[in-house]
Amino acid sequence: MDNLISNQILELINSSDEPLETKEIEEKIKDKIKHETVTRTKIFYRLNNLRGEGLIKGKFIGSGKGVWVWWGSKLFDKEIKQ
Repeated sequence: MDNLISNQILELINSSDEPLETKEIEEKIKDKIKHETVTRTKIFYRLNNLRGEGLIKGKFIGSGKGVWVWWGSKLFDKEIKQ
C-alpha cells in the first residue's frame, strides 16, 4: 500500500501542468485508491519523503497553518516559447 500511495502521488504530480496543493492531491489520491487507510497524514508523509528524495518539489506558503504546494521537479525547467 505504501508504494502504491507514493507511485500515485508521483504520477499525479508529474502529469500536472501546475503546482498542486496538498488538499488537491489528497482528494485525487483518495478517489484513485479506495481504501480506508489512505489518510491525509500518510499522503503528507509520502509527499515529504518524495521531496527529500528530490523526486518532487514543495514549498510552504502562507502564515499560521498555511498551505503546502507541490510540483514535479521538472515543471519549471520547461523552455518558455515566446
